[in-house]
Amino acid sequence: MPPLYFALEYDVVPNFVERRAPFRDAHLAHVRAARDRGEIFMAGAVGEPPQGALLIFKVPDASVVEAFAGADPYVLHQLVTARRVRRWHVVVTAER
Repeated sequence: MPPLYFALEYDVVPNFVERRAPFRDAHLAHVRAARDRGEIFMAGAVGEPPQGALLIFKVPDASVVEAFAGADPYVLHQLVTARRVRRWHVVVTAER
């Protein structure tokens, strides 16, 4: 089966920037490991200051995304107040 795209959306706690500091290095290592495995296509905070995050995955199924989120230090330390995994039906891409 060809890879599918999924969006993982996070809502985060108030004062997220300050509260994430002790866990940021572990979170970024988790994201980079998924990128190195070829799972994460892109990721980043949303808003100014950050009010959430959006991570785009290119994987065979949503279970990979759910497993990632379940092991994310931001989720484990309750900085994420809600998360959604949605299939993203890409119509146009710069990839060839």
